[in-house]
Amino acid sequence: MNNQEKQTAHVLKTIARDESIKQFVQSTPQLYKLLLSAAKRYVTGETREEAMHVAAKLKQWGYQTSIEYIGENTLDEATAQLAKREFLQVAKDCSRLDTAANISFDLSHLGLLIQPKTALEHVKEMAECAKAHGQYLMISMEESEKTEAILQIYERLTERHANVGITLQAHLHRSVDDLKRLLHLPGKIRLVKGAFQEPQQLALPRSPELNERYLQLAERCVEAGHDCALATHDQAIVAALCERGYLQRPNVELELLYGVRPELARELRKKGLPVRVYLTYGTEWYLYLCHRLAEHPAHVHQAIADMFDPTRIRDSEYDTTRVEA
Repeated sequence: MNNQEKQTAHVLKTIARDESIKQFVQSTPQLYKLLLSAAKRYVTGETREEAMHVAAKLKQWGYQTSIEYIGENTLDEATAQLAKREFLQVAKDCSRLDTAANISFDLSHLGLLIQPKTALEHVKEMAECAKAHGQYLMISMEESEKTEAILQIYERLTERHANVGITLQAHLHRSVDDLKRLLHLPGKIRLVKGAFQEPQQLALPRSPELNERYLQLAERCVEAGHDCALATHDQAIVAALCERGYLQRPNVELELLYGVRPELARELRKKGLPVRVYLTYGTEWYLYLCHRLAEHPAHVHQAIADMFDPTRIRDSEYDTTRVEA
């Protein structure tokens, strides 16, 4: 990123966490509609049915999927209960689609901030339901102040549930040591760069140094024979993963966010490599949109165009049977 793009990314990550801006968007119908049109490049829609519709098409084209009902920082038990019930239904719907998905979620969506035990009990129930329907749970990672609580809950879950995995953010300095903890546990590890704004004493910024750390952590996961999802759209990192033969390993898959570089997903699938596409849905898309644009500030121009012409967004970009012009 150049300096202007870095400034734009910083602003986007800042407003993503501004509750007053979020509330203004949600209470202004015209603005809400415009921004939702931009969000739909990255979010399948606001309903579970829309997510399942996209999942079915991706399955037809040879992709695996992760599915998340977006939400975080729940502060009351009733809302956490609603989220849990929605995730239980996701597991059942994926089973009806005859597809094995990674059902992803934030622990704070399920009550982590109420008390850790609340989130733990909800995920235990989700793990049992997911197992009964042939599905897998993936715990997402959140801001650094939640990291230790998330890892402790994950460690407790893996004592009895083999169908639960965890996400690790490469940009956090602590992740080098956290990976040692995780490699002793049975669940899949999803490695991401990290999207949250963190101080320098806790995390690396986007940089060649972060890319190198990502590859080092990926190497440790792969060579340990641990199941892992390498989640990145960075062309240099993807090229290095391919060159090292990591994506041909039976314990490795590449995971890409829906709407981000579909041409890369299509290219890798045509080569027979395993690609999982991360689908999101729900009404809490504001933060997600801000983070996607912050990762690639040049896409702000694309977002503005999407607001006024939503037909530009096409799932067919993932179609592995399409003939290139």
